[in-house]
Parts: sequence; structure tokens; C-alpha cells
Amino acid sequence: MSGGAQGIGRAIVEQFQCEGARVIILDCDLAAGEATAKELTGRSPDLPPVTFLLVDLSRPEEIQEVMRAVPHHCARLECPGQQRRYRSGKTVSGSTLAEWEEVMGVNLRGAFLLTQAALPLFAPEGGAIINVSSIHATRAFPDSTVYACSKAALVALTRNLALELAPRHIRVNSISPGYVDTRLWEEYLRHSPNAASVARQTTALHPLGRRGVPADIAEAALFFAADTASFVTGSNLVIDGGLTVRAHGPIS
Repeated sequence: MSGGAQGIGRAIVEQFQCEGARVIILDCDLAAGEATAKELTGRSPDLPPVTFLLVDLSRPEEIQEVMRAVPHHCARLECPGQQRRYRSGKTVSGSTLAEWEEVMGVNLRGAFLLTQAALPLFAPEGGAIINVSSIHATRAFPDSTVYACSKAALVALTRNLALELAPRHIRVNSISPGYVDTRLWEEYLRHSPNAASVARQTTALHPLGRRGVPADIAEAALFFAADTASFVTGSNLVIDGGLTVRAHGPIS
């Protein structure tokens, strides 16, 4: 599970571990990755241990190196889930080429290279790949062009991989979360002039009356990985509490 040290990625790791999976976290955050692996490994002797491997997905050589190490930690690869945490948050005119390349390098190129490196490790009976995209892939939000382009391209990558890998019985799907209460969301609130007002406004945008939590996304990832989804590939599942079904926000 790439990006599995925190937030949505961590919730997916926890969910899969509870189902008996041997999970490997791939992340560039050494402290968070080690802490998460240690905590989840130690919480119950009846659950499989969680392994952490340090990798920067913007560096192809590190991806190749870490994937060579994967077989030493698990017998077979079923689901290299891919969660990205890089956002843009700037206008097009205010974004630099370096920022474009950084976001694309992790959100898109990293997913492509990780999949490419993982394919030889899949068993003959196949498996599942799950990409974590965003509602930004299909909806426009202010100052999010670079991030949105990377997430839209990730959905396109998902669909094309689903077609290409179907003969190998490897299913490829993506999840598009909306607002989810993670560390990044908390940081955004801390830097907002009126955090309480922003929290209320974003909650009101959701027909279901709340923002998402990481476990909401983890449940969807588990579905895509399970045999119950054996006839599902090339899909993008939006999980946003109904946020994007509105024509616009509430009018007061």
C-alpha cells in the first residue's frame, strides 16, 4: 500500500490487516511509516504483521529497488493500492513547472511506475490494483488545476490498465473521495482564517450531513480487492457523501 503511513492510506492498511492480509506500507515519510507499522503490528498477536518500506515514488530507481524487496516480505502480491497526498492549491498563473512536475511525478508517474514494477510479482490467477483518485478528477474547484489534472489522468490510467490487464485476471479500479477528515484536512483548517466556519460550511455541502472519514474509503478498497468484486474492473467509485450530486451549494 503506497502512501499507507497516514490518513486514508493508513485506514486501508488497517482494514486489510484486520481481514488477515499481510500488508506492506510504501511511503516517503520515515517516521510516520515506522510508527504506523509498529503500532499496527503490536496491537494484536492474532493479526499479520505490517511491514514498512521507505520509498519516494517520484524516483524510479527507488520504486524498482523497493519492489525487488517485496517478495521477501510476502508470498504473493494481490493489491498494490496507491494513495497520493500531493496537492497543488495554486492558480495556473501562480504555479511553476517544478510544482507541476512534482504533483504529476507522484500522483501519476508514481502510480504508473509502481504498477509497472509490480506486474511481474502477480500470481498467475491475477489480483487487484486500486488507485485512489479524487472528485477533482471530474469536478472543478478553485486553484486546483494541477492537482485535478493529475487525478483525472489517474482515472484514465485505471481504465486503460483494466483493459490491458484483463487477460491476466488483474482487475484495476479507482476510488474518488471527496472531503475526508485527514491530517491534510486538519492542516488546511489550521491555516484558515475561520476554521470553525469552514468546517460548518463544508459539512453543509454534503447531503448526508457530514464529511468523510478514512474508514469510508477503506471499506471501498476492501470491496474492490475482494472476490465479491471479481466482475468489477475499470470502475471509478465516487465516495463523497453526495457532495458532487448537487448543482451548487446550499443557498441561505
